[in-house]
Amino acid sequence: MNRIAGIAASAIGRISSHDKASNRGTLARRKQWLSAFTPLALCIAGVPHAQDAPYYYTQNDFGETGLLQTPSARMADEGQVGFSYSRTEPYTRLNVFGQPFSWLEGSFRYTIVSNRGFAANPNPGNGQSYKDKSIDVKVRLLEESHYLPAVAVGIRDLAGTGLFSSEYFVGSKRVGPLDFSLGLAWGYLGGRGNLPNPFGWIDSDFDHRSATTPGATTGEFTASNYFRGPTALFGGVEYQTPLSWLRLKAELDGNNYKHEPLDENLPQRWPVNLGAVFRVNHYIDVTLGYERGNTAMASFSIHDNLAQRTDAPKPFDPVPEPVAPPPVATVSGPASTPPTPTTTTTAKADWAAVSRILEQNAGISVNHIAQRGSELLVYGEQKRFFYGAEGLGRAARILNNRLDSSIEWITFVPENHGLPIVEDSVHRPKFVAYLDHDIDLPTLRRSVEQDPTALQAEQVLYAKPLKRWDFSLLPGYNQSIGGPDAPIIYQFTADGKATYHFTNNLWFDAQVNVNLANNFNLYTFDAPSKLPRVRTDVRLYLESSNVVMPLFQLTGTRQLGTDLYGMAYAGMFESMFGGVGGEVLYRPLGEPWAFGVDANYVGQRGFDQDFSFRNYRVATGQATFYYDTGWQGLHTAISAGRYLAGDWGTTLDLSRHFDNGVRMGAYATFTTAGSKYGEGSFDKGVYISVPFDLFLPLSRSDRADVMWEPLLRDGGARLDKEYHLYDMTDDRDGNLFDQNMNMISH
Repeated sequence: MNRIAGIAASAIGRISSHDKASNRGTLARRKQWLSAFTPLALCIAGVPHAQDAPYYYTQNDFGETGLLQTPSARMADEGQVGFSYSRTEPYTRLNVFGQPFSWLEGSFRYTIVSNRGFAANPNPGNGQSYKDKSIDVKVRLLEESHYLPAVAVGIRDLAGTGLFSSEYFVGSKRVGPLDFSLGLAWGYLGGRGNLPNPFGWIDSDFDHRSATTPGATTGEFTASNYFRGPTALFGGVEYQTPLSWLRLKAELDGNNYKHEPLDENLPQRWPVNLGAVFRVNHYIDVTLGYERGNTAMASFSIHDNLAQRTDAPKPFDPVPEPVAPPPVATVSGPASTPPTPTTTTTAKADWAAVSRILEQNAGISVNHIAQRGSELLVYGEQKRFFYGAEGLGRAARILNNRLDSSIEWITFVPENHGLPIVEDSVHRPKFVAYLDHDIDLPTLRRSVEQDPTALQAEQVLYAKPLKRWDFSLLPGYNQSIGGPDAPIIYQFTADGKATYHFTNNLWFDAQVNVNLANNFNLYTFDAPSKLPRVRTDVRLYLESSNVVMPLFQLTGTRQLGTDLYGMAYAGMFESMFGGVGGEVLYRPLGEPWAFGVDANYVGQRGFDQDFSFRNYRVATGQATFYYDTGWQGLHTAISAGRYLAGDWGTTLDLSRHFDNGVRMGAYATFTTAGSKYGEGSFDKGVYISVPFDLFLPLSRSDRADVMWEPLLRDGGARLDKEYHLYDMTDDRDGNLFDQNMNMISH
């Protein structure tokens, strides 16, 4: 399902869906039809929300929580995400906002300067305006108390071009419907520069700030400029009117617009900006304002708190079977109107019929059913329900209604491509007692066990015949925004995929994508590179053929030990590379850490994405240490090894995992490429991963992944493999099971 999405020297936003067997790679994937419903777009549809915040904070022109041009010390509720579009001549800003922690705010911004041409454009005749990308962060230092204000520190354009870079300290205090802010800024936000730098008392070097030249420091940390140069005061007030849908803003701007990027000099009649925020509904804000005393401003913001979302109503799911006395009846019938089952011994059960009911009602595609003493085990793949407790609860209802009292434990063993991941077991009498309200959820939870898959003797009662073929035909979509050739490069495709299973652990994938429509004729720019062109030849891969084969791969998996998994693969892994490789993962159950190694020998594929190869060959792979810190849902992944361009380095991935399965994260890659890296000294990106289950009226076991990568580079490039063992063994993460234990009764 791999697909090219990046365009050299462009800001990339991509959306993809995947199940627990897939990975988030460096290239975008096939856009399944369901992926079109992105988390923020679904909010508009009025899906029920977990709760409404009693007081909300709004975004400024730059996508930060704040007033208009200036930030405040306020933070949104953790889990809040948003997208905003603002226009203040000559700037258009597209902002993506996220609040992974209550004390940390991050945003990715894309600025269009309409009165300046694209500096890197080799064909200025197409009238492309200048584009700038940046990542901002804000950290709360002090929470508001009865007497003290909230205090925060922030950096704009943390590691970008530096054209709009700024640093600031700001405090905010609310008094009834009024929220006051006051701060001190350096750089762009403090462009007025009418105050001496307070840090100059420590070291005179703080009094000077280096000028920013477009392209000179693109994508680098410019720490030598942080909190340096003259400063300016900024601040303002926000008034919540008696009308819940109307909020007024007034601010003192710290910028006099006399030193704008790209040698711009904008007139300013007065330093006070005024605005009004109109809340259309819980998800949409519209802001109108008047800035610089001479310029109209308008912005549109869509936002939602993903972490506070609960499972959406599921009117299209089959009704769970009631636990009832066992009058005589047949075990067949549609899942939505479950039959009244017959209690029977395990020896006489119609396991083929039970298997069908488990798939229809509990989402379990059964591989086989076995017995160990008084324990019944169902091995299979969860195809429908995202939360493991929900699938276990439904399976326990079905089996409880069909078995005699000799079975005390019901166990579901989730498998992924033939790999047994964990044993989720529920004590049958306590489960029935919970459904009858005789015990509470904590008591039931103490009787639910998660154990490593046991290599013990067991009696196989039923083995389902192997399903050999799987087929899919879905529309695909690629896009890239902000390149020098056109504001948006797009492609619509028809994507067909076939999978043949030799065994549960050995299968073959093939995918063919057919181009339906694109505007590649506008795409002429090739990004410069001093490294082997492992990614920046993307244009040639996009344009060379209307029918391509991004995936042609044989894959095998094996459980090597109780906590050890292995995988080997050969073929065409993605649009640009093919070869042979393997991966080993050690992931002990109940531990917060895992360790994996992958090694690959690959060649660069021909531009037509057929069976041909170019001359480039490379051995590549990384060792990765995964760690759940146990602190506020923070997960880390540190990889070290050799990348596709032959450079050696490290990738750091930090992500916040919320109780409902939502993830927010960011990554950065640093390698030995050094000055050859191209635009920017390292690779970086931010992403959000959301279970579809939170939004759709029917259960889904997969996710929507949205990633923003500012640039496509050759340095730090990794294979976009179809499968990763860490993702395939997600069910070993017991936290999500525990956090959604209440789903066992659904």
